[in-house]
Amino acid sequence: MSTRPRDSVDAIVEGWRSVRDDLDVSPIEVIARLGRLRAIVDRQIEIVLADHGLTAAGFSALAAIARLAGSDGVTQVRLMEELGLTSGTISVRIDRLVADGLAERHPDAADRRGTRITLTPRGRAAFEGAAPAHLANENRLLSALSADERRDLASLLRRLLVDLEERPPADDGPTRRLGLTVAPAHTTAAMRQAVGLPECAGLLVRTVLPGGPAARAGVVPGDVVTGVDGRDVRAIADLYEPAGARAGDALTLQLARGQTRTEVRVETG
Repeated sequence: MSTRPRDSVDAIVEGWRSVRDDLDVSPIEVIARLGRLRAIVDRQIEIVLADHGLTAAGFSALAAIARLAGSDGVTQVRLMEELGLTSGTISVRIDRLVADGLAERHPDAADRRGTRITLTPRGRAAFEGAAPAHLANENRLLSALSADERRDLASLLRRLLVDLEERPPADDGPTRRLGLTVAPAHTTAAMRQAVGLPECAGLLVRTVLPGGPAARAGVVPGDVVTGVDGRDVRAIADLYEPAGARAGDALTLQLARGQTRTEVRVETG
């Protein structure tokens, strides 16, 4: 008999298995827990910030302005990108901060149609007053995890988020040293399924730089990078260490090309 403690998701997983034992329900064990943890954490954060007269949404905007605004403020577009919001939502957030006397809009000297946002002295005081309590609360919510466990969890979540966010790669990113760009694993799976190819864990090659290291090795768009030097590749993070090798070092890429498997040797740029 298992002595492992049970949570609310265990019953959901068992329920799924009892009615559809033909399905792989293991994703629920992760996704449902992330959702339920998010809901609990959000409630606890709202309680603490309410003591400072703030909502979680308002505090996140205050914190973003405090981090990003120089002497001339920060643009609305930059805030939108930082917070991952639409232009309409960020406008509403800023409107509320302005109405509450926590932020101000100023004309953007570099763009006559744009504005820059700064914190008012009251906004700065609100941020400085709430930030220590907010961080202490988040630390409390993670009390069940050791420092090593927190680092491990943060690393796993970063690995997943890098792929799901699909941000444009930096010009000096490791995949650029290979002379290619890749799609994350979840996009790779969807695109292969769409053309009737079997599922394949790896990263789909989207583009290959003409004359670059990957092109010289024979890599083509549509290949799936499944490994590097014999190590499995499932996430973009898996390419960072090997692709950061010294210029001239050779890497062996394991590829899925359609329904066949092949290897190529790439001299890093």
